[in-house]
Amino acid sequence: MGVGAVRRRRIRNRNTEPMNLPNFITLARLAAVPFLVWLILNGALEVAFWVFLAAAVSDALDGIIAKQFDMETVFGAFIDPIADKALLVASYITLGHEGLLPMWLVILVVFRDIVIIGGALVFQTVTQSLTMQPLMISKVNTVMQLLLALGVLFIEGYGIEDGPAVAVMGYIVAVTTLWSGTVYVVTWSRMAAEMENAGDGET
Repeated sequence: MGVGAVRRRRIRNRNTEPMNLPNFITLARLAAVPFLVWLILNGALEVAFWVFLAAAVSDALDGIIAKQFDMETVFGAFIDPIADKALLVASYITLGHEGLLPMWLVILVVFRDIVIIGGALVFQTVTQSLTMQPLMISKVNTVMQLLLALGVLFIEGYGIEDGPAVAVMGYIVAVTTLWSGTVYVVTWSRMAAEMENAGDGET
């Protein structure tokens, strides 16, 4: 049994109630995504900046509350990354549509998430043992993506001269996006191969 499976069992044993404060915060972040998209499309970038900032802060807040007050649940472990992806993908697509982010970066970010989601579905189908355990590089990538979107909304919303800052951050996001996507694919491929070999050894 893997570490992820042990963690999932521990979470289930600790708290079987899906609707607690951390999960409510996560769902509120998810619900804010359409409003954020509407704000960006209508040019209300100052307000969009604060909505995005509140959503980004809530991403850290729900995890802290869940861990500190023993409120971790299986539902929360699955819905939290979904809310994160919805926030980032929707924001990046909308910012790209408005010409505020380069389309090559938007395509890269979205493609990486499609690969990860597709890989997760395949892994679950083949092994029936998927656990939602984000890797460290994935956490770094999420932070970089959040900072870039926040920076763009702040700079554009308040008319600040950015110089090369956004371009540099864009390249950093590109590197962490490629890195994290590759690590996920390699990790899942290795785990699937190990489980297949273990199954062959038992027969």
